[in-house]
Amino acid sequence: MTSRVLGLVRDQVLSYYFGASDAMDAYRVGFRFPNLFRDLFAEGAMSAAFVPTFTRYLAESGPQAAWRLANLTITALIVITGTIGVLGILFAEPLVTWLAGDYAVVPGKLELTITLTRIMFPTLTLIAVAAAAMGMLNSLRHFFIPALSPAMFNVVTISAALLAVPFVLPAGFRHAAPGSLGLDAMRLPIILIGISVVLGGVAQLALQLPTLAKEGFRYRPIFDWKDPGLRRVMWLMGPGTLGLAATQLNLVVNMYLAVRQGTGAQTWLELAFRLMYLPIGLFGVSIATAVLPAVSRHAVAKDKEASRDTVADGLALMMALNVPAMVGLIVLAVPIVRVIFEHGQFKPSDTLSTAAALQFYALGLVGYSVVRIASPTFYAFGRNRIPVIVSVISVIVNAILNVILVNVMGYRGLALGTSIAALFNASLLFILLRRELGGMNEGRLLSTLARIVVASAAMGAVAWFVDRELSMVLPARPIPWQIVKVGLDIGAALATLAFAAWLLRIHELNESVEMVLRKLRRRA
Repeated sequence: MTSRVLGLVRDQVLSYYFGASDAMDAYRVGFRFPNLFRDLFAEGAMSAAFVPTFTRYLAESGPQAAWRLANLTITALIVITGTIGVLGILFAEPLVTWLAGDYAVVPGKLELTITLTRIMFPTLTLIAVAAAAMGMLNSLRHFFIPALSPAMFNVVTISAALLAVPFVLPAGFRHAAPGSLGLDAMRLPIILIGISVVLGGVAQLALQLPTLAKEGFRYRPIFDWKDPGLRRVMWLMGPGTLGLAATQLNLVVNMYLAVRQGTGAQTWLELAFRLMYLPIGLFGVSIATAVLPAVSRHAVAKDKEASRDTVADGLALMMALNVPAMVGLIVLAVPIVRVIFEHGQFKPSDTLSTAAALQFYALGLVGYSVVRIASPTFYAFGRNRIPVIVSVISVIVNAILNVILVNVMGYRGLALGTSIAALFNASLLFILLRRELGGMNEGRLLSTLARIVVASAAMGAVAWFVDRELSMVLPARPIPWQIVKVGLDIGAALATLAFAAWLLRIHELNESVEMVLRKLRRRA
C-alpha cells in the first residue's frame, strides 16, 4: 500500500511540474522501454519462474543449494539484462524513432525522448536483481520488506522532484499559465527526473539486501549455464516473458497509436492506467504474491486439491476487493483525477481527458487481477506453454481492437480495447486453469461474484448521487473543498459497501477488513 500510494504521489508531483506537456510525453515514452523489459525479464517472469524453483530447492535440497541457485540466477540476469541495456542505449535512436517518430513535429521532442531512453535503460538490470531478491524473500515468507522496496523507487523520484527540480525551473514558473512553458524550458528538469529513475532502482535493491543477509545469503558471481536449476529457471523465464507480457505489450501498442493522437494523449493514458492499477497493486498483486509460494509448495507435493482451494480463495478475495474498486473508479473518475492531478501545469481539460481514459481502463480491472493469479499458477505446475499461447492471442486481439477503436473513439478507444483484451485474457486463462486443476470451486466463486456485483452497484449509485448533490453545494475550487467532497463521496460509498456486504454476507470482504484491522492492532 505504501509503495502504490507513493507511486500516486510521484505522478501527482510530476503532473504539478510538467502537466500533460511535451516534456512529460517524452519522459513517459522514454521510460516505457526499460519498463517493458523490466516486466518481461525481471518482475513478472522472475516471479513466475524463479519463485517455484527456489521454493522447490529450499524444500528438497536445503538452504545452501537454494543460495547457489540464487547466485547462478542473479549472475545470469546481470549478463542478460546488462546486454539488453547496452543494446538499448546504442539503438535508442532507431527504436524511439520507430515508436514515436511523430514527436519530430515538435522541435527537440524526439531528441529529448531518445536522451531520456538512454539515461533510464540501466534501471533494467537493477530492477531485475531486485526482483530476484524479492522472489527469495517471498519464498522465505518475508513479504513486507520486498513489497515495500518499490516504494524506495518512488521516494527517490519524489525527492528529486521536490529538492532538485525547483532549482532548474525557469523563472516565473509558479505564475505561468498551465501549458504555457515550452519544451526548452523543461528539458533540464525532466532529465533530472530521468536520472532519479536510475537512482531509484539502486534504492529498491538496497532495501532488501540486509534482510537477505540475515537469512544467510551472500552473493558470489558464479556462472554455469549447464546447472539444472538455472536451466529450469531460464526455461521457465523464456516463455514466461511472453506469458506475462500481455499487459505491457498492449501498452506498447497503445503508445504507438497514442503518440499519433497529439500532445498529452500519452500522459492521459499513463495516468489513467496508473490510477486503475492502484487497486491491483493494493489487492491483486498482494494476493498473487501470497498465493504463488503456497501454490508452489502444493505443486511440489502434487496436491491439486490444495492448489485449487488456494487459487479459488485468492480469486474470491480478489473479486471482493476489486469489483467495488472498478465501480468506484468509473463513477468517481472526474473528481478523483481533479483532486489528485489538477494542480500547477495540469489543466482542467487534462482532468477530463484523463478521467475518460480511466473509466474505460477500469472496465478491465478484474481481468488484470485474475491474470496476476492464474498465469503464475501454470508456471508452478510447469505448464508454461499455456499462458504463453493465451498471451499471444490476447496481444493480437488487443492490437486489432485498438486499431479499430482508435479510429472511432480516439485515445479513449485505446483504453477500451486494452480492457476488453484483459478480460479476454483472464477468461481464457480461467477456463484452462479450471481444466488443469479439475475444477475451481465454481459455485463459491459465482456466488461471491453475484453478491459483490449487487453490493458494488448499490455503492456506485450512492457515490454518484452524493457526488452530484455535493457538486451543487461545494465550489469546483479551491482544492480543500475538492478534498472534502471526494472524501465524502468515498466515505458514503464505503459505508454503503460495508452495509451491503453485511446484508449479503460477503464473507471475503468482511474477512479482509478484519484481517487488515488485526494487522494494524498488532503493529500498534
